[in-house]
Amino acid sequence: MSGFVPYANASDVLNIGRLTIENRVDRVTLSGDVDLTADQAGLADARLLHQLLGEIVARLEATELPARLPAPATRTVANPFE
Repeated sequence: MSGFVPYANASDVLNIGRLTIENRVDRVTLSGDVDLTADQAGLADARLLHQLLGEIVARLEATELPARLPAPATRTVANPFE
């Protein structure tokens, strides 16, 4: 997976098909879709996804986790287009 370490930074992005996996220090975001076709390409994508999810689960299990993350801090800014 070319160095993608779950929760290690806020810059890594991995693509499997049209599925985008974005790394953050407090979450991993999956968006899009991937077709796991019944062929060698589908098998390769399935294995990559399986490996990634295994690494995410292992990292979470090795960490003391809160019951739920607090909501992210937000702020309102003036609309520059008004």
